[in-house]
Amino acid sequence: MRADTRPLHQMIESVRATNPAAAQDFDSVWLHCALAERDAAAIREVLLAAGENPMNLGDDIFCNRFFVEGIIARMTNDDHKARLAFTAARAEQEKTVQDQRDFGPAWCALGLIDAALGRKEEALREGRHAIELMPVDKDALRGPALIKYLAMIAAWTGEKDLACQQLAIIARPPSPITYGQLKLMPFWDPLRGDPRFEQIVASLAPKGK
Repeated sequence: MRADTRPLHQMIESVRATNPAAAQDFDSVWLHCALAERDAAAIREVLLAAGENPMNLGDDIFCNRFFVEGIIARMTNDDHKARLAFTAARAEQEKTVQDQRDFGPAWCALGLIDAALGRKEEALREGRHAIELMPVDKDALRGPALIKYLAMIAAWTGEKDLACQQLAIIARPPSPITYGQLKLMPFWDPLRGDPRFEQIVASLAPKGK
């Protein structure tokens, strides 16, 4: 909430020190912390702990290990490795979509991967299709979250206007986005410096102590 990862980081390290086997039980939380801290080495540790288990990016958007490897490669500016990883991630996610054709989050995950691969039109179409499957008036929890991920897809494809428009829709409480997510997560880096994005971030900042 306050864009401060220290309490979560300390909790994770405490659990790992006292019960290493439990790491697999909170790999998604650990992943979020490592991403927020831009710690590529820690993200690799999360992957090792998670094994082949998919990880929750939040709001039932599950990603496979290839997707996370692609994120690491992007963070370390290895474009070649990123493309290989996201291509492998797409092959896996296509299978998931075939099994879950009416499940919006599965389409959102595919949209993120296509955005990372530069498949702009496909990515935006998949993000919009996810919202059509689970609109806000039919799913009050997942609906707004899918709008958040469409904003992320738009940001990744260079559609800053669309990204900021979608974020503005869901910035009012109850919101699926937080100040910390927008402030720290690398997913939103393409929007940094855009006055509209920075205004949304500021609007979500905690008030007072």
